[in-house]
Amino acid sequence: MLLDAAIHDEYAASDVPPKRLLVRPAYYVYMSEAATNDDGGDDIATVNFKLTESFLEQIDDTWQGRGFNSRSEFIRYTLRDAVEFPTFDRDELVALLEAEEDVREGRTTSAEEARERFGTDE
Repeated sequence: MLLDAAIHDEYAASDVPPKRLLVRPAYYVYMSEAATNDDGGDDIATVNFKLTESFLEQIDDTWQGRGFNSRSEFIRYTLRDAVEFPTFDRDELVALLEAEEDVREGRTTSAEEARERFGTDE
């Protein structure tokens, strides 16, 4: 669930810029599971990548502020989260916006009309 408005209101008076927050219930309870969280069958691989110093500072502020034990733990958790819970891509967001506009403009079909059109009772 995106909480853009709530986040914006909460930080409106502070120096911290508003950011999107994706909330998953009880997801931060077992943060240490992000360290490995495997069944022992996979070998551990080292991955190197580049990023700017300023972005690294943001990452460090984030993992420390959220109670992770290390930068690596936070990055593993974030990557696992992205794989398990992918976000909408641009095309899906455009389709949602178009559907919302159809509803506002009255270009919708009732459930009964849809049942008749597609020949289903459900």
